[in-house]
Amino acid sequence: MTAQTGKDLLIKLDMDDTGNFSTLAGLRATRLSLNAESVDVTSLDSAGGWRELLGGAGVKSAALSGSGIFKDAATDARARQIFFDGELPEFQVIVPDFGILQGRFMITAIEYAGTHNGEATFEMSMASAGELGFTAL
Repeated sequence: MTAQTGKDLLIKLDMDDTGNFSTLAGLRATRLSLNAESVDVTSLDSAGGWRELLGGAGVKSAALSGSGIFKDAATDARARQIFFDGELPEFQVIVPDFGILQGRFMITAIEYAGTHNGEATFEMSMASAGELGFTAL
């Protein structure tokens, strides 16, 4: 995998629950975190006293976050609606030269900020809410 441009890591949101994905506009920074809990099955019989883990047994999760400026009223409004209505819509995360992750996420936090002589900004955090699909690019 060669060096990639950060702006190509995209977070897309299903705008109307029909697979109509739009990029969350105005994002300047995005982050994807994939996690898997480990299940320790170490016992007195473990070779050399080394920890042993049970493969495939832990809970998997993903977290998304992004920050940016207000750019597009449609995606801004949809994100607010999702948060206040407690919806779990489909999101896509496009990681260049890696793949596309798709599944349901909950918007767990939205933060707004601004200064009197600067632009209004926002930060958003999302947590996976079910199985995610992966398509390699």
